[in-house]
Amino acid sequence: MPATPAWPPKSLPRLFVGGPLGPGISVELDSGQANYLGNVMRLKTGDEALLFDGASGEWLARVTDAGKKRMTLSIERRSGEQEAVPDCWLAFAPVKRSQTDWMVEKATELGIARLLPVTTKRTIVERVKLERLEAIAIEAAEQCNRTTVPDIAEPITLDTLLKGRDPERTLYFADESGGEPALHAIKPGPAVLLTGPEGGFTDKERDAIRAAPNAVAISLGPRILRAETAALAVVTTYMALAGDWR
Repeated sequence: MPATPAWPPKSLPRLFVGGPLGPGISVELDSGQANYLGNVMRLKTGDEALLFDGASGEWLARVTDAGKKRMTLSIERRSGEQEAVPDCWLAFAPVKRSQTDWMVEKATELGIARLLPVTTKRTIVERVKLERLEAIAIEAAEQCNRTTVPDIAEPITLDTLLKGRDPERTLYFADESGGEPALHAIKPGPAVLLTGPEGGFTDKERDAIRAAPNAVAISLGPRILRAETAALAVVTTYMALAGDWR
C-alpha cells in the first residue's frame, strides 16, 4: 500500500517501566529503552510516549531530556485505565526455545495472567531462562496495548503443582487421550490450564492429574496438536467462554 497522510497510522511508542507512575513523576529510562526511543523511534525533547507499570494503567509522558544513551520523561496524565485481567494461569511443559518463546508471546497477547513452566517426565528442556521469557512477555504487552505483564513463575515439577495448588482454582487438563469437549467444560472462575510436553503425559501422570481435586480433563478436538498449539488453543477457548472476550 502506498504511503498516504493517513497511512501508516501514527501511534505513540509504549514502554513498560517500573512504577509507581502518576502526574508530574519523572521517569529515567534504562539504556536499552533510551536507545529504542531515541535511536529507533527517533524521539527527541518534547515528543510523547505512553508508559505503563503493570498496576496503575497507561500514562502519557513527554520527553524532557534526551541524550545518546539516556532519556527522561515527565508523566502528564493517565491515558488508559488498568485492565481487568481474567484470573487464568497457563501451566505448560517447556518445549524447544523458539516454540516456547512464541507461546509466551501469544499467551501474553491473549490476556493470560500468569505463566507456570511445569517439568514432566517427557519434558526435554533442562533449563528455562526466565529473564528471556519475561522480556518477551514485556515486549508483547507493549505491542498489544496491555497494561499488565503476566507473572512468570519459577519452574516446578508436575507433582509440586498438583500437591501445592489451591483446589478452589479449577484445573483444566488438556488430555490428548480424551475428555469433555472444551467448549462445554470451561466455566467462569479462577482457572489453571495445564498442557503437556512433546510426546504428551505418561499414563501415570495422566492418572495423577485426573485424580486431583477439581480437575477437569478436556478435549481440544480430534487432532493431535503440537504442545505450543494446544496451549494457545486452550487459552483462546477459556478467554472466549469465561474470560474477557465475552
